[in-house]
Amino acid sequence: MIENTAGQGTNLGHEFEQIAAIIDKVEDKSRIGVCIDTAHTLASGYDICTMEAFMDTFHKFETIVGIDYLKGMHINDSKKALATRVDRHESIGKGCMGMDTFKFIMTDPRFDEIPLILETPDDSLWAEEISYLYSLQ
Repeated sequence: MIENTAGQGTNLGHEFEQIAAIIDKVEDKSRIGVCIDTAHTLASGYDICTMEAFMDTFHKFETIVGIDYLKGMHINDSKKALATRVDRHESIGKGCMGMDTFKFIMTDPRFDEIPLILETPDDSLWAEEISYLYSLQ
């Protein structure tokens, strides 16, 4: 499984083209998948905070990587803003994304059959965050 990165330092995988290049090198493509981390996505420079930007970002992913490779998502907010290339997860609604991003995710049929894994830092909020995410469906 390849997870997109925030792009800190010399990390590869923060651009969809880099993920596609890695997949291209894998001989048995049935054994490869991608996990999109929402905080990494924002920090790496892909805006997902408005509906138009969200749709544009996932259109790029679909065009460059291929939606069939998307096998899961890590759901979290980001302490750092768009294109900062700093990986800092935040609890839902307490970061830079805004609440709309999570509604976009929870109502997008492309994500219906893949695991959406909460990856926020405060485990005391997990039950509340999960309940909130389910309420958006």
